[in-house]
Amino acid sequence: MAQEKLQDQAEAAAKASSSRAWEALTPALSEWILEAVSSMGFLRMTPVQASTIPLFMGHKDVVVEAVTGSGKTLAFLIPTIERILRLEEPVKKHHVAAIIVSPTRELATQIHSVLNSLLAFHPPSAAALKPADEDVDMQDGDAPPPLKFSASTPKVVSQLLLGGTTTPAQDLSTFLKTSPNLLIATPGRLLELLSSPHVHCPQSSFEALIMDEADRLLDLGFSDTLQKILSRLPKQRRTGLFSASVSEALDQLVRVGLRNPVRIAVKVKSASGAQDRRTPASLQMSYITTTPSLKLPATCQLLLKLDPTPQKTVLYMSTCAAVDYWQDVLSFVLPKNFNVVPLHGKHPPNVRTKNFTRFVSAMTPTILLTTDVAARGLDIPSVDLVIQLDPPSDPKTFIHRCGRAGRAGRKGLAVTFLNAGKEEDYIEFLRIRKTPISPLHTPVIAPTQQEADQVTSAIRTEVLKDRALHDKAQKAFVSWVRAYSKHAASSIFRVPDLDWADLGAAWGLLRLPKMPELKGWAGDKSLGTGVDFDTFAYKDKTRELRRREELEQWKAGALERQKDAAGRMGKEARRRERAWSAKKDAKSLREERRDKKHDKREKQRIGKMSAEERVEEDKLQAMIAEVREKGVEEEFEGFDD
Repeated sequence: MAQEKLQDQAEAAAKASSSRAWEALTPALSEWILEAVSSMGFLRMTPVQASTIPLFMGHKDVVVEAVTGSGKTLAFLIPTIERILRLEEPVKKHHVAAIIVSPTRELATQIHSVLNSLLAFHPPSAAALKPADEDVDMQDGDAPPPLKFSASTPKVVSQLLLGGTTTPAQDLSTFLKTSPNLLIATPGRLLELLSSPHVHCPQSSFEALIMDEADRLLDLGFSDTLQKILSRLPKQRRTGLFSASVSEALDQLVRVGLRNPVRIAVKVKSASGAQDRRTPASLQMSYITTTPSLKLPATCQLLLKLDPTPQKTVLYMSTCAAVDYWQDVLSFVLPKNFNVVPLHGKHPPNVRTKNFTRFVSAMTPTILLTTDVAARGLDIPSVDLVIQLDPPSDPKTFIHRCGRAGRAGRKGLAVTFLNAGKEEDYIEFLRIRKTPISPLHTPVIAPTQQEADQVTSAIRTEVLKDRALHDKAQKAFVSWVRAYSKHAASSIFRVPDLDWADLGAAWGLLRLPKMPELKGWAGDKSLGTGVDFDTFAYKDKTRELRRREELEQWKAGALERQKDAAGRMGKEARRRERAWSAKKDAKSLREERRDKKHDKREKQRIGKMSAEERVEEDKLQAMIAEVREKGVEEEFEGFDD
């Protein structure tokens, strides 16, 4: 009896220890799902998967907050697939059973790729991935072609909807041809498709709506679009919201269509045992305090000293213009064995897809130079290092940037550079937000000012080869200052505290651009480079010819402006001369009139005199005339006694 009791206790303990085994969800999960996740290397469920899958399959709305890289994609794909396959009746033609909404093209593409990897293990769905009538050229040892299944066979057929890659008409044509029952889409293109009368989401077959990186959907201004999408979907449905920071926008998220959701918050234990971390335990988040001009030399040291050498590094910039500039100069500064791949939101869709694929599939040390477009949701495999030359303007993005490394239990390092001084308050700011970072001690990074001067010289040498690169630098620097001035923690990141001369050296500028932020700055805006911008040429001959023509026109215009100015000065002198002459004439006229009045009064006075008075008056006038004629006046000696 005691032995049986011990055996029962042992079985219970074994069951508890294996509660995150995929087999623990049988028979809720199909055998082919178990085979798929095992083949993909996921031997046990992550905490978010173990918590979410049973609830979502059990007709519960869920709001899932879990650290980045915790396996959220499978947590909503698996139950969505199972719900579609277990419908009592197959989904009718042109009817949709489930929708997954993503904020970015890259994340939507990634979700679609993971979905196809799963469906490859489900024969009917795998057959739908490849047209059954497609000719197959069989070779020795090849696998047999996909089997054909009847229209009534349960299967998942997906369609990827991305704005900018196809037209709405092309998407609708594909929908009508393939009749997918699962849509993975960005909001704008999804709304365009749902607006068609040929697309149906009936209560009888619509199962689930998933919003991945849900708070990001709202942050990017998709709130109105989401409301219109929800108005076209049945109210009786399962809804799942997934994100790494749901708590900060939970009220908004619940209002977009959840009915009594179950909140799932998967925390990570820190070294002290407290479950407050928002990032994986395998991710080390550190910072380096330095000056702007020392950041790139420190980055070079970091790439060289880390052991093993990081194969995939993500380097974040604040703006698209900064990526455009640095992609041209970093290769002359960073270690020679590192390749640089640019990616930002203003790239055309085909360029974004090409560069993202190039980085993911890189076999040599590669750096993804990017903006916050690659900060959220993307599951980039095997990222070893994340570098932030500046913290993001939005503090919520900090976690997502760092979270590109240390995913799925893999060790990762995220390093953030802070300017010494006021910016060091950001460390306490992050601690309060439950995102603590610690100083980077190993490896020791200690660049010298001489190294910084060498980096600045190397950048300026390249910029001097082509004026177009100088133009990029000016535009990038202005955009960076604008982004810095809009930082949410404005009391920490203050534009008046910036060291403009050191920043100019850090960016390799030939001169500081004209901008309002530099008003009142008494420093040397030419940065001591002494560049003659009249002779500073574009490498492109056509562009240089146009610049010279514009310069000549400007110089000719300047000469004309000088002549006009001289003419205006002459006119002004003549005007003043005329004014002086007019004043002189007016004075003479006044004096003439005064003399005439005086003569008139004298004539009247004399006319009133008697004959004797006139004789005396004549004598007086004769005496006055005589004195004036002599030119002297007799000295007055007093009255006679």
